[in-house]
Amino acid sequence: MKKYFSFIVLLLMSFALGACSSEEASDDTSSAGGTVTYESESGPVEVPENPERIVALSYAPNLHALDIEMAGVDQWSKANPLFEEDLADAAQVTEAEPESILAEDPDLIIAGANMENLDELEKIAPTVTYTWGKLNYLEQQIEIGKLVGKEDEAREWAQDFETRAKAIGDQIKEKHGEDMTVTVIETDGKGFYLFGEAWGRGTEILYQAMDLKMPENVNEAVSADGYYEISQEVLAEYAGDYIVLSRGEETDMSFTESEVWQSIPAVQKGNVIEINTAATSYSDPTTLEYLLEIYEEGLME
Repeated sequence: MKKYFSFIVLLLMSFALGACSSEEASDDTSSAGGTVTYESESGPVEVPENPERIVALSYAPNLHALDIEMAGVDQWSKANPLFEEDLADAAQVTEAEPESILAEDPDLIIAGANMENLDELEKIAPTVTYTWGKLNYLEQQIEIGKLVGKEDEAREWAQDFETRAKAIGDQIKEKHGEDMTVTVIETDGKGFYLFGEAWGRGTEILYQAMDLKMPENVNEAVSADGYYEISQEVLAEYAGDYIVLSRGEETDMSFTESEVWQSIPAVQKGNVIEINTAATSYSDPTTLEYLLEIYEEGLME
């Protein structure tokens, strides 16, 4: 009888332990597949706590900087020279074809607030949108970090980058004077555009982090839209002490042989820093670190 009783006790204990193990496993599964409420600019969105298949129609470079693998990305990120190797395995998707996104079975979609078919995307997976320019370049990275559970990492980078860039800016101004100016111009060989303080191409570094100045007439020209188109004939009128020239690899550069271009003091002094448009149009950590090195070298000469 005593042996039988002991057997029953052991059996009940076994059931209890099994139930506990099952409950713990259930809790672990719940945690792994749980959701959190992300306060997006358009309202709260329930997103995966640990997203595993993100489709980034925007801000793929920001996610890449946080070591986030993506199931799908936009064509511009995929073709960017700074990211094309690392994003080679990510599918190329577009909001114009929601089925291309659906095919990747995403658990989170990140998009621009002005993109089309957002209603369709929300039916596929939780969708978070951002309005370009609503946050500055540092705030945007931190916000992306919040979304994917890496806020501390994003914030640490932002603080460190801001400190380093300011220190370099101080050195540049100490060498060239507080009133030195930099003009950022982009061209396709035919049209020419001036850029303000938050238009990619490292403008955030030059005018915000380093606190360098643009010529007064450039500042006035870009004040309305952030950029301003000019003709080749007036390039000299908007040129600063240094010129950052953004261009594509296939851009017709014959304009640099013109009398107008050759008459610019910055050109005559060799104070022209050329950058690749395709590699510098974003404002993510990888791009900014890449450009910080270029600007430090170019502006300290």
